[in-house]
Amino acid sequence: MSRNFGMKGYMKGALLLTVAAIIVKILSAVYRVPFQKLVGDQGFYIYQQVYPFISFFVVWTSGGFAVAISKMLADVEMGKNPLEQKYFVSQTIFSYLSVLSILFFLFLFLGADWLANLMGDQNLSMLIKTGSFVTLFMPILALMKGIFQSRGEMAPVAYAQVFEQAIRVSIILIGTIIIMKTSESLYGAGNMAVLGTVLGEIAGVILLFFILKKKVSLQKVPKNKYKRWPIIKEVTLLSISVSLSSLLILSLQLIDSFTIYSTMVDEGMGESIAQIKKGIYDRGQPLVQLGIVIASSLSLAIVPLVAHHMKKQGGRSAIPFIQLTYRSSLLFGVAAFIGLIVVMPYVNTMLFKTDDLSTVLMIIVLQIIPLSIILTLTAILQGMGKLKMPAIFIFCALVVKGIGNLVLVPQFDVLGASIASDLSLYLCAFLLIVYIKNLTSIHLAESRFYIKLFSASIAMVIAVFIIDKFLQFFTGVVSSTRFEAILFGSCLIGVGAFVFLTVVAKTRLIAEKEWFLLPFGRRMAVYQLWLNKRR
Repeated sequence: MSRNFGMKGYMKGALLLTVAAIIVKILSAVYRVPFQKLVGDQGFYIYQQVYPFISFFVVWTSGGFAVAISKMLADVEMGKNPLEQKYFVSQTIFSYLSVLSILFFLFLFLGADWLANLMGDQNLSMLIKTGSFVTLFMPILALMKGIFQSRGEMAPVAYAQVFEQAIRVSIILIGTIIIMKTSESLYGAGNMAVLGTVLGEIAGVILLFFILKKKVSLQKVPKNKYKRWPIIKEVTLLSISVSLSSLLILSLQLIDSFTIYSTMVDEGMGESIAQIKKGIYDRGQPLVQLGIVIASSLSLAIVPLVAHHMKKQGGRSAIPFIQLTYRSSLLFGVAAFIGLIVVMPYVNTMLFKTDDLSTVLMIIVLQIIPLSIILTLTAILQGMGKLKMPAIFIFCALVVKGIGNLVLVPQFDVLGASIASDLSLYLCAFLLIVYIKNLTSIHLAESRFYIKLFSASIAMVIAVFIIDKFLQFFTGVVSSTRFEAILFGSCLIGVGAFVFLTVVAKTRLIAEKEWFLLPFGRRMAVYQLWLNKRR
């Protein structure tokens, strides 16, 4: 067993994944600004319509099969002849995923025209065909990430994520500039953006391959010594369950891709206007992704850890890891949600030049809180081997989203779609909380934790409101330009973050010893100690 399994190793791995995730999300947000400027909201719509299809398989590889493989290899570590079994399990899963990847590729490539027609825009077919090639790299990428995560080695996974995203962003921006200066085709620019995703994944595969070749050696075993079907069955069930939680956002986006634009056009809205509205609506996705970066990083690291500690006889249990992960995920999720709500018009203008549909975007970022809970609790339940109920809850959420879009979009267009997403996610989070409380005796957080968190949130809202009015009064600015939005928004974000963290530290919402265990928590622990010494 890798020495990385332990509180110190877990938090170190979580730190690396958090840093990588933050860099990836920043790159993702940064490239969307010039990309949207180059292609406009209509071009943004084109890319976002196809993006869920491509990312579905990328995230399924990292968040589904990779986590399933890591758990299975961690379980093998506890049995007999672990090296032999590891080789056989890895070989079996790779062969199985190779077959799946070919089937998925054929479905997307040959069915591109059919899928584009379902979305109401036949021009999207070319983008789907380009993106279909990403599925061919699923087997090797999933296996390599799973091997590293099973050993508690998060660094290679983190490096690959950053490298992959850097290549992807570079190709998207450079390619889009070339396309818009030559053919000026919005669909051509969208196709280049999809191609960037494919080439970025290839770059990640190459990097992980060279790292894995140096660090890991699997021992061969005689043929037919073990049975393959139980392995295939387990990795399928695990990956489906894990993927349903990791891919929840993308699944919601897929529903939007098939319903929002086509419904608005069917209701009489012009095609160009419908595309622009959908493009503005899609601005909310990178904001939500930034808001859940901490929760997604911690949930990725905790699955093999909980699985390991659940197998141990005696020693330290997984409960401290579970409680700290839940509370820290919720803390940062609430902070991100409240912060985005109070500065949304500035953030909207700062990133996308206009503050169009800021109210809709405020409703969209309401998703951050339930998603933080869902990511954390599903990861905990997966580590415990409880896979069925989380999958059922997430499926119910998707059904609610689908029905909600069909009912609300004809009445309220993109506002109805955002409300449908919120309803589905809060329902899922509620069901997960009830289930885990009935399943275990774990008390995720005391009531005073929620009271202190509420107090910190209210303090942040009041502080930002006062400073905002102060700035408007002394500058005379009410409707801000992008430059003014950057200045005002940055100032308000800084003030809000300072006030929130100060109240959190003063009330000792998280203990000093716990801060030392969290990513970037050392400075917060020092600040909390200093603040509470002052009388």
